[in-house]
Amino acid sequence: MTNTAHATTAPEWALKFMDAIDTLEFGEGFAPLTEDTDMFFGTEHIHGVEAIKAFFVKIDEPLIIKHEILEFWAAGDGVRLLRGEATMAKKTEPDRVVRAPFTHIFYLADEELTGDELTGEETVRIRELRITAGPLQTDAVM
Repeated sequence: MTNTAHATTAPEWALKFMDAIDTLEFGEGFAPLTEDTDMFFGTEHIHGVEAIKAFFVKIDEPLIIKHEILEFWAAGDGVRLLRGEATMAKKTEPDRVVRAPFTHIFYLADEELTGDELTGEETVRIRELRITAGPLQTDAVM
């Protein structure tokens, strides 16, 4: 496989992951994460699924938030790129809505890729996740 990425439909696991972040009901949406998963969110480094859950609770619990996937790209070596936009407001100020772009780079664990090698649809394990978000009107949501 070459290192060229190509646009594809966002797989079900990515949609469930975004929904889990929005609802903070992690279940099936966080199934691809393991105790060995590393997540980098800006300058924060979070290790392991339970710590990643706690991180999202900390930053998203005060918010009404909805993540929308705008693009999903598959590249070789288990790399998946997701570009989206989050709509959010403080629960205490629901009429003050802001939108922020975000990008997720998923590095899938090679040994867990089965089925379609490009989307990893059947079984996905996330080895590493890198997230960038913003720019953001931080005073509106923090």
